Amino acid sequence: MIILAIDTAASLCSACVVDTGKGELGRQVLDLGKGHAEQLMGTIEAALAAAGITYADLGAIAVSIGPGSFTGVRVGVSTARGLALALKVPAVGVSTLEAIAAEAASQKPVIVRIDAGRGQAYVARFSAEGETEFGPAALSLEEVDNMVAAAGDDVAIIDGKTADIAVYARLAGEKLAAGHAAPPKPLYLRDADAKPQTSFALPRKAAS
Repeated sequence: MIILAIDTAASLCSACVVDTGKGELGRQVLDLGKGHAEQLMGTIEAALAAAGITYADLGAIAVSIGPGSFTGVRVGVSTARGLALALKVPAVGVSTLEAIAAEAASQKPVIVRIDAGRGQAYVARFSAEGETEFGPAALSLEEVDNMVAAAGDDVAIIDGKTADIAVYARLAGEKLAAGHAAPPKPLYLRDADAKPQTSFALPRKAAS
């Protein structure tokens, strides 16, 4: 099966084409920070061109569902779902935390941390076999430090923002093969940072 993986959950705007039987066929990765919505389709088309295939050759779409940038996650998930609907192929969500853990390929349990700002981190703990043992959750830095201290040397601690784009394709392929692939939806662990200014109002102009 040929899988297109996309990731816009962090600063990168990434797309990769992977044949589950042959390996990676092509990729395009841009370090944007912002502006994923404007660049994602071009990034996907560049990856397809590098792989020498078209949309019609795709058998599935993999996408990072976060946690990460609220806007970035929304852009990636909506694009994946739209492409899957148009192409009549499955879309598979993979969390950034599980992808980072899989990329680490540790021989022991793993605690993955992503800086979430506002004195918090997104955290999950995985077994050596990749099964989720805790989380994902948004915890205070103090809570994370306590978790790490309690784990001791028996657990690997991994800090990151996202994984290599090919990891998302590999995990999506494994989910599909195991029959565990659910339609992707954003993984939001807290409210968005941006809040409407409900208390702000322009002064009314006095009647003349």
